[in-house]
Amino acid sequence: MTSTNRAASTSSAETNTDRTDTDRERNPGRSPFSRWQTSDILISAVVGVLFGVVFIFWNNLWAATGPAFAGFPPSQAVIYGIWLVPGVLAPYLTRKAGSGLLAEIVAALVSVIAGGSWSGGAILLYGAAEGLMAEVGFAIVAYRIWKAWVPFLAGATAGIAPAILDSALYYPTWAFGWQLTYGILVIVSSSIMCGVISVALRKTLQASGALPSRRV
Repeated sequence: MTSTNRAASTSSAETNTDRTDTDRERNPGRSPFSRWQTSDILISAVVGVLFGVVFIFWNNLWAATGPAFAGFPPSQAVIYGIWLVPGVLAPYLTRKAGSGLLAEIVAALVSVIAGGSWSGGAILLYGAAEGLMAEVGFAIVAYRIWKAWVPFLAGATAGIAPAILDSALYYPTWAFGWQLTYGILVIVSSSIMCGVISVALRKTLQASGALPSRRV
């Protein structure tokens, strides 16, 4: 093989490698709409249970920090995003459509069973709505692109649900300006928290080998 041919072959191999890496980021190989495997269910359920426990703590934190935001109550929305994480993290790990909905409902159910400041059917409604809206973020890219910015997008779409529900159910007497500010902050908080936590946890699980190889 001449040096020219060898250089062309090397260049072609590098191009194919780059293309493969890009394709792997865009499409991990399994259809997001194919039949679920046991690991898909387990990962989604575990994410839901773990964050359901986190929710119990976060519910208390929300109540405890209320007075700190008394000067402008809508600003408390900056710490809202943690409640949306399961709906974004689960699909980002499993790459299966519907896993975000399952994880968010499981997390809400754990929170309801534990009781506390927020419990009952309304929380299950929130879980379903937030899970569905998180799925919208992944649906926008057809569940085919899994780059690091996608969880931020899904977090933002997930935040739309509580931004609307909270104003209707909990803050109907607030001025429109307050409701709008609150809604925007909820969406921003959800985008940042869901994106950062999902990307960080996925990288950690990959590095530890805990994530099934077909999802890497």
